[in-house]
Order: sequence, then C-alpha cells, then structure tokens
Amino acid sequence: MTELMQRHSRSIWLCVLLVTLAGLVAAVRLPVTLFPHIDYPRVVVSIDAGERDATQMAADITRPAEIALREIPGVTQIRSTTSRGSAEIDLSFDWGDDMVASTLATQGALATILPDLPAGTRFSVRRSDPTIFPVLGISLTSDKLDGVALQQLAQLRLRPLLSTVPGVAGVDVLGGATPEMEVEVDPARLQALGLTIADVSTALGSANSVAAVGRIEDRHRLYLALVDDRLATEADIAAIPVKAGTAAGAGVATLGQIATIRRAPAPAWTRVTSNGTQAVLVNIRQTPTADAVKLAKEVQARLDGAHLPQTVKVSFFYDQSELVTGAAGAVRDAILLGALLAGVVLFVFLRSWRLMVITATLLPATLAATCLALAATHMSFNMMTLGGMAAAVGLVVDDAVVMLEHLMRRLQEAEGEETRPSMLAAAREMARPLFGSTMATIVVFLPLAFISGVTGGFFKALAVTMVAALGVSLLYARYVLPLVADRWLTLKDAEAADKAERMTGAIANRYERVGVRALARPALAAGIVAAILIAVGGFAWTRLESGFMPAMDEGGFILDYKAKSGAALSDTDRLLRQVETIIRQTPEVASYSRRTGVQLGGGLTEADEGDFFIRLKGGSRRPIEEVMSEIRGKVENQVPGLEIETAQLMEDLIGDLTAVPQPIEVKLFGDDDAQLVDAAKKVAGAIGKIDGVVEVVDGLRVAGDAIDIHVDRSAAAMAGLDPDAVAKQVEAQVGGTVATSILSGEQVIDVRVRLPQDLRSRADALGALLLRAPDGRTATLGSIAKISIAAGQRQITREDLAPFIPVTARLEGKDLGTGMKEVQAAVDGLHLPATIRVDYGGLYAQQKQSFSDLTTVFVAALLLSALLLTLLFERWTFTIAVIATVLLSTTAVFFGLWLTGTELDISAMMGLTMVVGMLTELAIFFLAELPPGEPVSAAALLEAGRARLRPILMSALIAILTLLPLALGISRGAGLQTPLATAIIAGLVIGAPLVLCFLPMLLLAMAGREGRTDKPALQPA
Repeated sequence: MTELMQRHSRSIWLCVLLVTLAGLVAAVRLPVTLFPHIDYPRVVVSIDAGERDATQMAADITRPAEIALREIPGVTQIRSTTSRGSAEIDLSFDWGDDMVASTLATQGALATILPDLPAGTRFSVRRSDPTIFPVLGISLTSDKLDGVALQQLAQLRLRPLLSTVPGVAGVDVLGGATPEMEVEVDPARLQALGLTIADVSTALGSANSVAAVGRIEDRHRLYLALVDDRLATEADIAAIPVKAGTAAGAGVATLGQIATIRRAPAPAWTRVTSNGTQAVLVNIRQTPTADAVKLAKEVQARLDGAHLPQTVKVSFFYDQSELVTGAAGAVRDAILLGALLAGVVLFVFLRSWRLMVITATLLPATLAATCLALAATHMSFNMMTLGGMAAAVGLVVDDAVVMLEHLMRRLQEAEGEETRPSMLAAAREMARPLFGSTMATIVVFLPLAFISGVTGGFFKALAVTMVAALGVSLLYARYVLPLVADRWLTLKDAEAADKAERMTGAIANRYERVGVRALARPALAAGIVAAILIAVGGFAWTRLESGFMPAMDEGGFILDYKAKSGAALSDTDRLLRQVETIIRQTPEVASYSRRTGVQLGGGLTEADEGDFFIRLKGGSRRPIEEVMSEIRGKVENQVPGLEIETAQLMEDLIGDLTAVPQPIEVKLFGDDDAQLVDAAKKVAGAIGKIDGVVEVVDGLRVAGDAIDIHVDRSAAAMAGLDPDAVAKQVEAQVGGTVATSILSGEQVIDVRVRLPQDLRSRADALGALLLRAPDGRTATLGSIAKISIAAGQRQITREDLAPFIPVTARLEGKDLGTGMKEVQAAVDGLHLPATIRVDYGGLYAQQKQSFSDLTTVFVAALLLSALLLTLLFERWTFTIAVIATVLLSTTAVFFGLWLTGTELDISAMMGLTMVVGMLTELAIFFLAELPPGEPVSAAALLEAGRARLRPILMSALIAILTLLPLALGISRGAGLQTPLATAIIAGLVIGAPLVLCFLPMLLLAMAGREGRTDKPALQPA
C-alpha cells in the first residue's frame, strides 16, 4: 500500500483537487431552506354544502364521507370537524407512504359518493405540506388608494410578476376588496311598476350577451356574424329597458330610473391590516425544493423593478429567509470559530504551525466534498445539514489530529537517528484503529434509517451529512495526510513537539501516579467512580425537564384570536384595535399584520376569529418567549371577551402539518353529548388552575348565531307563494343576486342587484321585506313567516368515527413532561364517568413516539458499537468494559443538561446517541495500544494510557471547543442544535477521562487475579 500511494501520489492530489472544486460548485448551487424536505402523511378534505345546520351536515355529509374515506388503504386515523354548512376531515397515513397516490385515492373516494350527497356539495383535497404556508409576506398600504385599488394592484400587477420567480409555488392575495357593479333598486318604484328584483336580474342577464349566429363568405372574406350586446359601463346598465308601458304614448322604464348604479366593493366579511392600517397582503409560497434565500432576493429585485405608484408603501411583514440566513450564519460562525479553536489546541499540544496549516486545509476540503455528497443525494442546506456540518468539524479535525499525532510521535522517536522514518509506513500502523474509530461514529447513525416521523425526517438529514463528512475525513486522513506529512514534516517539528511535552508530560506524570494507585485495587476504584456517577446521574434524571422540539427564537410569532361566537365584524375589529395598541407599545415589535375572517395560510374562518403575525426587531432584545408572555398577559387583562393563543410560526407550522398543533390535548370520547360537554368544561377548568398551563380551550367552539325564518306554508299559499319562492326572493333582497358580469380589461366584474343598505341591515327590518307572487299579489315576509334568533350550534368533532371533544392548552415556563404529569393528575382527580374515555394527543403524543424511537436508536447504537468492538478485538472483556464505560458517561449527559437548564428533547436524545459513537472511538484508540493477544496487565494499561493521553485529550478538547458555539446558541436560529451540542459536550467532559481512567480499572478488574497482582513496570515520575 505504501508503494502504491507513492506511485499514485499525483493522482491522489488531482482527485482531491477535483472533488474539492466540484464540492465548491455544489455548495454554490445547493438550495437553502429552513428544514429538510419531509413528506408529511396527512391529507385534508374541505367540504362546503351551503347553509345547513351542523347536526344535519354531520348526518347527511360528514359521516358518509368519513365512512368512504376510512376505507382508503393506508389510513391510520381520521378526524373531522363539522360546522354549519362546512366540514373539514383530516386523514393520517403511515410515514413513508406515497402521498401523491394517497391524495388521488382520497379524491376518488369522494367522487364515488358525491352523487349520493345533497345537491350543491363541493369538496377540495390538499396534501399537507409546508407550501401551504408563506415563505414571504408582503403588505401593501396607501393613504390615497382604497382597498379595491390595492387589491387590483396586487392581483393584476404583482401576482403575474411574482408567480414567475423560480421556486414560487403560488401567490395568494388577502384583504382589500373585489370590485363590483352595484345595482341598488328602489323598492317603491319596483312596486309602482309591478316588478320584483328577480325581474331586474332577468333583464340584466338577457341584455348582456354575445352570440355567434353563423358564418358569411362575402367578397373573398370569411366573416363570423356576432350579436354583441355586452355591457361595459354604468351607462350601459342604466339604459337597459325593464318594462314597457301598454298605454298609447307610454315609454319604456329603464333600469336607471328605478335603481342607483355605481361601482362598489363586493361584500366581504374579512378585514386585513398592517401596522394598524387597512392593507392588502401578498403571501408567497415556495416549492418544496426551492432556495428560500435566492427566492427572497429575486422577489425583492422584482418589486424594485415593478414601478408601483409612489403612494403605495410596500413592506415585508414576514421573511422566512431571515431565519434561514440567521441559522446558516450561526452554523457558519460555529464552523469557523470551532476550526480556530481546534487550531489553537493543535498548536498548544504539538507547537507546529505546519500541522495547523495542514488541518486548516483539510477541513474545508472535507466540507466541500460533503457538499458534493449532499448534492448527489438531492438535499439542501438547512438547519439540520448545516448543523451536521458544524457537529462534524470536531470529528473531522479529530481524524487529522489522531493521524498527525501518531506521525509526530514516530518523528519524535526517530530523533537522533540519521534517517527520517517514512510517514507512509507510520500511517499504515494507524490504519486499523483509524478505520475502526471512524466506523464507531458512523454506525450510531445507521438505526436512524428505521425511524419515521418528524424525528426521522429531521435527523436523517443530519446523519447523511455527518456520515458523508466522516467518510471523506477518513479517506483524507488515511491517504492524503500521510502524503503531505511525508513531504512537509521535518525533525524540527518533532523538536517543537518535544517542547510542548513539558505541559503534557506533567499531565502524564500525574495521570500515571493516580493510575498506579487506582490499578492497585481496580474493582474498588471502579465501583466508587461508578457509584458517584450513577448517583449524580440519578439526581439529575429526576429533576430533568423534557420537551419535544428545541426552543428557537424565530424572530416572530403568531397570535391566534377568537372573539365571542357570532360577534359582529365591527365589534371584533374594535377589540382587535385594543390588541394592536398593546402590540405597538411593546418595544421589541418591529411590525405586525392582522387577518380577521381569514388565516395566514389563506384558509377561511368565521368573522369573529383570525390571527396576527408579529415580527420582532433584530439585534439585542428580550427573548421571544418573554415578549409573547407579556403580550398574552396584557391582552388577557385588558381585552376581555377575546381568547388568544400564541406560537412561533415554525412550531405552529409543524403542529399543523402533523395535525397536533397544541402541546397539550386531552381527548374525551363518549356517546352521551351532554356528558361530553360537561366533562370538557370540568377538564378545562381543572387544567387551567395548573401553574404554567395557559391558553386553555375547552373544545366547545360554537358557530355564530342565525336568524331563523320559518315559513308558514298555509299563509304563504294564501299569498300565492311557496317556501322556495320565499327563500329566493329574501336571498335576492338581503344578500343580493349576481345577475350578470361585465368584462373590464382582463377582469370579469360581477353585477349585483340588491336592496338599499338601510332596508337589509337589521334583523328586525326583515319582516317588512315585500314579496310578490307570480299573479302580482304582494305580502310582507313577517305576515307569512315567523322570524326568530337561533343560538349558534356547537361544532361536532369526531375521531375514527367516534364523537370526541379535544381540550387543548399551551405551556409557559414549564417543560412538556412536567406539565403533562400535572395535567394527567388533574384529569384523574376529576373521576369522570366510566362512559368517558380519556386519551392524550398533541405534541405530547409526538414526544412519546419520538422518545421511543430515539431510545431504540440509542440501544441499537450500543449493540452495533459492541459488534464493532468485538470484530476489531475479538475479546468479550474489551466489549463489555467499553459499553459499560459509555453507559456510565450518559449520566454526565443528564447532569450537564440539568445543570444548563436544557430540556431533554429529540435534539438532546440525538446528542446522547452520538456520545456513544464518539466515546467508542476514543476507546478504540486506547485499546489499540494494548499488545494484541497478551493478557491485560496494569503495566500495559498504564503504558497505553500514557501513549494515548495526548491524542485523547486533544480529540476531546477539539470536539468540545468546536461544539461550544452551537451549545451557547448565541445566534438567531441556532437553537435547534443547542441541546445536541450540550449533550455531546457534557458526555465528552466526563467520558474522555472515563476512557483514560475508568476503562483501565474495569479491564483490569475483569482480567482476573493474575492481571490484578501484576505490578506496573513504570514507576511514577
């Protein structure tokens, strides 16, 4: 192998150069996103069936749809919410299922039953993926232009302009008003002429037409004959004849004589503002593989060149690329700072600037090759792949350090000799332990291939990144570094390393003195160390907080709100103006936008609910959780009658995508509706008293009130009417009828016919509405119908066809594990009826599943590490001792998490698993120093410890220092890797000394009486 490397050294250099260049090109072209691409196994069905009560809707439409959808192959859970005239059904599938096929199967199942559903039922099916939420949010405001003009600007100018930006999946426009032609008829004039609103609508529809009547060939030309009576202006509409007189000399009554015709906004029960001003919002959604940073820059460039009116103010109320850039910057800074600190450690221990240059060159070359691997696997730069790179820096440098330290040791041993030893031959000595140690870290990631869910999707990206980096690092350390060292390292470098040994020599002497005493009675010493660490770990475990996803400051958050059910839009708006005042008075707030009757994702809601997106200032400020808590507290105290929920957007996004938007969800099942309602109220009241449990929602959401018009069939028949005719005439007078539409440029504008506002604005005015029978007789609505106010109906919720009510809540200042224990205790203390079944969902259910999966990964990592150790050394004592040492180090992880106030979440669990591989790697280097095939002795253990002291300390220090910037989490968006880095650092701080001290004691204790009585050959200095 040595001769082969020498013979092909130029080929190796060229290969490294080409791979590095290709990696740099790949790094430039890799898309930058927030999270890895994950196919979420959820399909959402929205059903609209017009106006009907919730009970009838559930019986006629929701239940038949649920039964049909439950038969789709792969459906694991089905949940529905039914309200007045509408329903939403969530279908959950297994992770890894083909969601395109599942979506098509859902559409097919609904199409099959559609003929059996009531007429007018419509449905839409959508996959649940991140593209339903905007990556960019733009607000348009103006002091001069009204909502109609702003919406037209967004629809006709910005939407076409921004839709063509590469990576844009869709552009949604919220707010403003749609233009209409309003024909406001005078009921007195209608009555004088014997007309109804239906007559006006018919006249409008008949007068606005264009029809082809044939083709004519004349004078060598072919013509299409058109009868074109299209309407274009208000004057055209006003000139439409409605009724002609029958007397001699009578004229024609035109529409302009009986109605006021003007341009007006279409009826809308939504309101959108930005920083307190009426606004139009433009939400830009990206494709799953788009580059968020490039997309944001391109959108900004398009806006700069759009030449919008100077009276229009354009601003970004949300920009996900800022969080992506912040996270990328945090990881970049961590890599640079970690590399610098690694160089310092290398210089302190070996005092060679050549070694620093070699390592500094190897690191970017390895990371460039890793980028090439990411491009080959169609991945992106995101918070997990970048975090994997940052976490891999220490391991990459470690491979180089281990090899360089060994080469330097051989140079030091050759001092005074005439010939310089071959670095290639020395490198061959390290081949087996180097391959074994790198595999020890790689194998811990293999079990991740068998877990699913958000945890699997996130950490598979991190695993691929780290495995690629470690694989490249191994090849470079084994085959490239020896070539560099053979040409560049000299005996002077060995002399410099000798000077550095003054520091390490003192440490080695102290280590040896302690080792002699410990190895004299290894079982006792090992037992004392194990007892202390187990006690410390147990103490920390009982006090350790737990969570699901790591907390991360996203720089902005969502505030969902709900006013009293059925509240008027104007009343809801009045309450929200008070909320806006509170938001503006918060010094950390940079800007905000508000939607009422519509959501950030564009979904329609009732007019009494909606959301804010509050964007915070950058730089130094209070943590986002403190700001959220302050605003929530002020709203609850100062704005009574408004229920609110707060969450950061990514937390809300992941919750919506996985159908578990709340941390706490108590699911109550039962067949008795009255019992269910009573139980929901009791549960909400009980958990609301728990300290730290906030934003409790009892799940008894009620739709708005209704005006119930009950037609007296006998009275209606006496007036020449029937209920259907009554409904159509009332609809035409109250809601208005879109009689026709006119073409205005590229836009089609509806023409709506209705009564004046003062005749249809109050419930008590409905009784005076005049209805006309076909024979000309008239009657008021109040004379043939009973008009009353009907209280709003509660939404009906079901899971897997069983009625249930979800009671939800969030946590403030309390971890998820502790909060759920107290919630479960409070619910158990209520002693609910036996007919009520209680289950727990929300993020807590996701946490339990993720912890179960990651525990399996941890155990599998231990077993694979045991297999690797056995393959390398074929000695049971070595395998058992190393696994015991690694397990003991996990107690330090728990203590470190508790000491730093870090929750045990999925990121920390992944860090705990990585500690297994990293400590096994250090142990392999230690065991490789023991004479193969010989009994374990105290002398051999001390000799191995002294030989591996410097590289193990260097490896541990480098790993700790390179992860320290991530553990501190000082940059925005770095919070996702903070628990992972903290867990690894805690494990290495104790684990590295355990490998050097506890492992030898355990090996000697297990070696038998002969090994224990063997005296050390080396005496302490």
